[in-house]
Amino acid sequence: MSKPPVQKTLGKVILLGAGPGAADLITVRGARILSEADVVLYDALVTDDMLALCPQAVKILVGKRSGQRSTAQTFINQQLVDCAKNYKLVVRLKGGDPMMFGRADEELRALEDEGIEVEIVPGISAALAAAAATKQPLTKRGVARSVAFFTSATAPNHPEHTTLPDCDTLIQYMGGKEAIVTAQKLLAQGRSPDLPIVVVENCSRENERVLRLRLADLEKGLADCSGPVLVMIGEAMAARNKGG
Repeated sequence: MSKPPVQKTLGKVILLGAGPGAADLITVRGARILSEADVVLYDALVTDDMLALCPQAVKILVGKRSGQRSTAQTFINQQLVDCAKNYKLVVRLKGGDPMMFGRADEELRALEDEGIEVEIVPGISAALAAAAATKQPLTKRGVARSVAFFTSATAPNHPEHTTLPDCDTLIQYMGGKEAIVTAQKLLAQGRSPDLPIVVVENCSRENERVLRLRLADLEKGLADCSGPVLVMIGEAMAARNKGG
């Protein structure tokens, strides 16, 4: 009498935040997990220094860059499922934090539908790294007590939001190409042309660049920015009085 086929054990998938870019800004837990991973599926913005933390792992590029040709999300979902069927520890390495504009919901659904165990390990989101790099707190007593994170990127067949969040400080992820439209919307809402803006390109990397503008300047666009861009908007972004 033949034996029943042995049920293959599914591996575990970890959605891991790589942080804003610099390899030494990944969490201690994140670095440990990378050193133990069997396979790592990583974003286009993940640096070689970060990948050096997992020399033992099979590495698969699943580049996700806003506005550029990249791997379809449905294909990434299937790759994660397939890897979990063949490897014990699968890491999905995402820039920033997996739960902030990281398409985590789609990947979680795909894995959970297959009964695959998933863990999420947070990373430093670009907004917090940019605030630290520029020494510009996102909140400020008497000036800003609310913060909103937003992006103009939308899912296929979903309309773009016509209004912006009503908060003291606005943080726009992937804001380079949308700078003009964002500025126009804010001006139309009655925001002052002199509203302070801080733009951070390539946050935490060697080629990091900081631009300090006004809302009127932002309306002219950010054509010379080619790397990932974060736009911070609000009175809290005014230059700090270092002598006070």
